[in-house]
Amino acid sequence: MKIIFAGTPEFAVPCLQMLLDSEHEVCAVYTQPDRPAGRGRKLQPSPVKELALSADIPVFQPLTMKTSEDLQQISAFNADLMVVVAYGMILTQAVLDVPKLGCINVHASLLPRWRGAAPIQRALMAADQKTGVTIMQIVRKLDAGDMLHKEECAIADTDTAGDLHDKLSVLGAIGLAKVLAQIEAGSVHPEAQDEALVTYAEKLEKSEAVIDWTQTAADIARKVRGLNAWPVAQTLYQDNVLRIWQAVPVDDEASLEPGVVRCADKHLDVATGKGFLRLLEVQLPGGKRMPVQAFLSAHNADGVKLG
Repeated sequence: MKIIFAGTPEFAVPCLQMLLDSEHEVCAVYTQPDRPAGRGRKLQPSPVKELALSADIPVFQPLTMKTSEDLQQISAFNADLMVVVAYGMILTQAVLDVPKLGCINVHASLLPRWRGAAPIQRALMAADQKTGVTIMQIVRKLDAGDMLHKEECAIADTDTAGDLHDKLSVLGAIGLAKVLAQIEAGSVHPEAQDEALVTYAEKLEKSEAVIDWTQTAADIARKVRGLNAWPVAQTLYQDNVLRIWQAVPVDDEASLEPGVVRCADKHLDVATGKGFLRLLEVQLPGGKRMPVQAFLSAHNADGVKLG
């Protein structure tokens, strides 16, 4: 098939690579405009753009995809299908109508659970036991199209959002390959989503990073995992922001006020609304991530209240 690919971040790269390695023809790649990044704030191409250029695929970076010129450009490719993976732009109905077989999307959740912007993080913070990817048809309503295929993935107790991101990006490519084969064979069976089971994964906000120590240790631990690698859970330690990269709940009844630190046997445990949270990896402003033992060698934290 002749395919237009639309995607931007690292999550979309395995899907594009799979298409480039397949018998299908990727006739064009659409991705977000270059953005400033790094300390120098220099314009950086998206990971998808870098891969496409390395494969000599034409790359297009429109601001809106809504102009008549954009539509003419897309139509000129005479594509059979458009594959969208974390593109970062809502497509108009006019664009969706261009490919002969329509447009399909790779979404990082088991729909209809976790439609929206942050499905990986929300699944972790909600204590879901499993997640996955759904290949679906694209309609104008957010992540509401008919489902074509799902790939499931168990959520391990140690998984961070970054870990799941990497696992699901690979599963997305696996699922996409299966769906393309079904489309070519005429054996795809769209399944409508049950609207009664819909949940929404709201976009992450930096304000969510602040830890409320009155929550349970288990809930805070899931938050730490869900916010790793962005925006990273944080608390105040003696008026400095302490970022918490890794932590685990301790099965020990908290006898201290929530937020108070207990240090023993080279561990740093923080009292919560229920149980203690053991910090494993932390970071102070201007410093590098460090194991908590390195932090304790430079700081007498016992009895300090965080928050």
